Amino acid sequence: MLIEAREASAAVATQLAHNDREYNDFGAFLRERNPGSLLTVARGSSDHAAHFMAYLIMARLGRLVTSLPMSLVTLYQSHIQCKGLVSMAFSQSGQSPDLVAPMRYFTQGGACTAAFVNDPNSPLAQASQWVFPLHAGAETSVAATKSFITQLVAGARVVAAWQQDLALHAALSALPGTLSRAANADWSVAVDVLRKVDRLFVIGRGTGLPVAMEAALKFKETCGIQAEAFSGAEVKHGPMALIDEGYPLLVFAPRGPAQAGLLALAEEMRGRGAQVLLAAPLGTPGANLPVTDADSIELDPISVIQSFYPMVEALARARGMNPDKPRHLAKVTRTN
Repeated sequence: MLIEAREASAAVATQLAHNDREYNDFGAFLRERNPGSLLTVARGSSDHAAHFMAYLIMARLGRLVTSLPMSLVTLYQSHIQCKGLVSMAFSQSGQSPDLVAPMRYFTQGGACTAAFVNDPNSPLAQASQWVFPLHAGAETSVAATKSFITQLVAGARVVAAWQQDLALHAALSALPGTLSRAANADWSVAVDVLRKVDRLFVIGRGTGLPVAMEAALKFKETCGIQAEAFSGAEVKHGPMALIDEGYPLLVFAPRGPAQAGLLALAEEMRGRGAQVLLAAPLGTPGANLPVTDADSIELDPISVIQSFYPMVEALARARGMNPDKPRHLAKVTRTN
């Protein structure tokens, strides 16, 4: 897991060196089609990556994006209208039947379908009209790392191509260097704080929420910690009742519109006695986990998760667990 996490910058560089024409053509198609309905189809880490792209599309382009409950197709045989629909699937393996079946249904029904997948010869790719290889290379650890990061990048490339945004293109080009630095950020204080905890909140908001969801998943699968991800706004409703003296929170507060509220939340939780780990740029008051800024504020969450992965791998080992082979889990999960 650690080796593969540190390979993410090289994997991103490889991806960025390929498929420019396909992304540009897809962007032109989206501008011409002007879709009113967009779906994402994914599970687990891939669903978090899809959520990141969806947030960018909704924030920048004003199009609503829905995450498909796959059982609508696989179990309930719902007759979803395909006219004018764009459906985008994210997967590392492209093997799971409950991803393949909806994409095949949408393709056959006349929707535009695109797969972002590490295996371009997978059943998911074969069921889709557009295929965008992640170029993550072999990933043998059960816990996804570099494949997740390359999915985040692929989603941002779609948005950059759709909007013909040269600034975002340039920021993506600089991302491998940012990730190399982020992978070496010192987050060891989190290992010390979390070594013996059994529960945890991970807080983010906006484009930072998908990586908070990913972090919570990694805590569960590699460390055996019951971690839950919440928006910085949502946590102040019912979940707040759980926070008492010493309750651990990991707050992701990179730059952007959500940062001020997340910093205020971190300070408020410290006042309640919570044990707060705050991931924010160097010089941010109260920050104890340094965030490496990307060339675009919207890409900062990718840097955040890059710094998180080596830390959670070290935490798993500190807790006596093997992060490469989490119990009860397999690399490829086939659900229906």
